[in-house]
Amino acid sequence: MSQQVFARRVTGVETEYGITCVHDGGGKRLPAEEIARYMFRPVVDTWSSSNVFLENGARLYLDVGSHPEVATAECDTLAGLIAQERAGDRIVNDLAAKAEAKLANESIGGRVYLLKNNLDSFGNSYGCHENYLVGRSAVLKTLGQQLLPFLITRQLICGAGSIQDGRFQISQRADHVWEGVSSATTRSRPIINTRDEPHADSHRFRRLHVIVGDSNMSETSMALKVGATQLVLEMIEAGIALPVQALAQEMQAIRDISRDTTGAVAVQLSDGSQLSALAIQRRYCHAAHDWLEQRPDEGTPTEQMRKVVALWAKVLDAIEAGDLDAISTEVDWAIKLKLLRQFQQRLGLEPEDFSHPKLQQIDLAYHDIRPGRGLFLALEAKGALARWIDDAAIERAMTTPPSTTRAALRGAFLSQAQELSAPVACDWLRLKVLRPEPQIVELSDPLQAHSDQVASLLEYMRTHHGSKAEDGSQAH
Repeated sequence: MSQQVFARRVTGVETEYGITCVHDGGGKRLPAEEIARYMFRPVVDTWSSSNVFLENGARLYLDVGSHPEVATAECDTLAGLIAQERAGDRIVNDLAAKAEAKLANESIGGRVYLLKNNLDSFGNSYGCHENYLVGRSAVLKTLGQQLLPFLITRQLICGAGSIQDGRFQISQRADHVWEGVSSATTRSRPIINTRDEPHADSHRFRRLHVIVGDSNMSETSMALKVGATQLVLEMIEAGIALPVQALAQEMQAIRDISRDTTGAVAVQLSDGSQLSALAIQRRYCHAAHDWLEQRPDEGTPTEQMRKVVALWAKVLDAIEAGDLDAISTEVDWAIKLKLLRQFQQRLGLEPEDFSHPKLQQIDLAYHDIRPGRGLFLALEAKGALARWIDDAAIERAMTTPPSTTRAALRGAFLSQAQELSAPVACDWLRLKVLRPEPQIVELSDPLQAHSDQVASLLEYMRTHHGSKAEDGSQAH
């Protein structure tokens, strides 16, 4: 093996939410920035900031463009990551419910909508970013180039689906990336961002920042997205020769694939030959199947990764057979397309006509995370969709951090600070008690779940609880 294989790999997902508010009578909307202020008022009242870490280890903040955003805690299992990500939905939903109550109390009224998607009605794109821990020995640009054929075709197995310019596409983000690998974020959005910001010991770790993926409503879609990517990373780190060479025209390929639900679109390789998008994904899937026989059984159990690979193969088989009904409970774009087809029939539309405003409404309503409003949530509540975890796991993740990463230390620190009204600050790397004398602990290993230094920090807080030097304020 060429370098350390991080089978026990820290992963995290950053999800931006679209927000809008409509008056009860369907009249004028409140501006996004105004409803965002209403949503984050309880957060600011508690922590004097709209950028905070929570007791479950996650980060909650108001991003540019008035997008609420949740960055999950560091997770070392796939099931844990999915629970954390869905807990984020419920956390921002609670903020929206409080905002609606506040609007009602102030005789303003209105319904707050929260959309976990990547496109607003004006065509502006916002993100769902994935983060993967890799070793510092990995050259990020080289790693990115090895990953690109997989990431460009990955939309087949985990795209969220969307209507753009009157036609259906597999991916919401495919038309909104412009480079393969670069340090840009918005000016020229890449598939992989190379900004060297590991949030860990920079001598040991890198953070692979993938910004091309769609936000997923389906747990099984997310399991495929993150699980398959982790397996490909493991193979790269193990020095296994991947079965696909670089693509000749990456940006053209990602757009062409998004417009072809059959997966048959030909993609040109750097040697001038061609493969279908489906064939490229199938090669990766076969390689992952073989890798499982020698994979270190750490982090996400190999048995659960077998489930990922089995679902991966099932999705590719269904697409190749043209049997999308076979995956219409598991893959977001197939679930959504089935809904849209039903409404096309009711409206008397041709199969390729997605221009009707009702269909565009269905497209957005699929991603509404407010219970009782979102179409995906309605289907899930009926038991009509596949699950990867259960509701109890999501409820736990709202308040409980993963127990096997440094998020456990951050969560314990913040819980005690909240209980004692102690003045503290923290970020991904550091925990700090501000008074009476500043005390700082740095957690440079994301896989560290136990620390004598943090235990001493908690004892310091308890010892100085009620000190006159404390004013009860907190800063995250």
